[in-house]
Amino acid sequence: MPGMGGRMSTVIKAKISRLLDRAEDPGETLDYSYQKQLESLQNVKKGIADVVTAKKRLQMQSKKLEDSVVKLDTQARQALSAGNEDLARVALERKNVAQTELQSLDQQVAELESQQEKLTDSEQKLRTKIESFRTKKEVMKAQYSAAEAQVRISEAATGVGEQMADVGLAMQRAADKTEQMRARADAVAELEAAGTFDDLTTLGTGQDDIDRQLAQLSSSTQVDDELAKMKAELGSGSGAGESKQLEEGQGS
Repeated sequence: MPGMGGRMSTVIKAKISRLLDRAEDPGETLDYSYQKQLESLQNVKKGIADVVTAKKRLQMQSKKLEDSVVKLDTQARQALSAGNEDLARVALERKNVAQTELQSLDQQVAELESQQEKLTDSEQKLRTKIESFRTKKEVMKAQYSAAEAQVRISEAATGVGEQMADVGLAMQRAADKTEQMRARADAVAELEAAGTFDDLTTLGTGQDDIDRQLAQLSSSTQVDDELAKMKAELGSGSGAGESKQLEEGQGS
């Protein structure tokens, strides 16, 4: 579909950007940028050194040509004094060639000196810029470290961080289990108060509530019968003793 590839590319780039943002350490990025600037400064210094070396080489050649011009001029004068005009002419021709080369070298030396001045000025400006960047870099790194520490402290204090989030979940689960146990304890207490557990203890005997009432009634009747029997026995014993006491009193 038209445009699908573009949207997918945008989505992929966005995801990669987020991943890079998470992995990126601002301190490392700033240090890397500073290192690259130092490398640029070193390249400028090397360029200045190369220009100075080339200029010195040309100046040495220029000095040799100057000496050659003086020597050829002297030789031309000596040849002319000796009446050898042809030799004097040759010496002057060589002198003119040397002077032409000398002018060319002087021009090249001047150009190199101008280039050296420009490079030196650029080196000074770049050095100042790098020094300023180094100061800002250290400040930004310190600010980032302070902000990072503040975030960690805030997350730890408020429970926003991932670890504290896990702790929060564990505490919530513990609270939920505590509530469940409290509800269970209340239910057990309510069932115990209602006598439900007493009924549960009789499940193995096969008796229900009517059976228990009948058993209690039978037990009560049995007790009454035994009590009446005991009264009768005690009453019979008491009458016999009184008759015996009366007989003994009459005989005396």
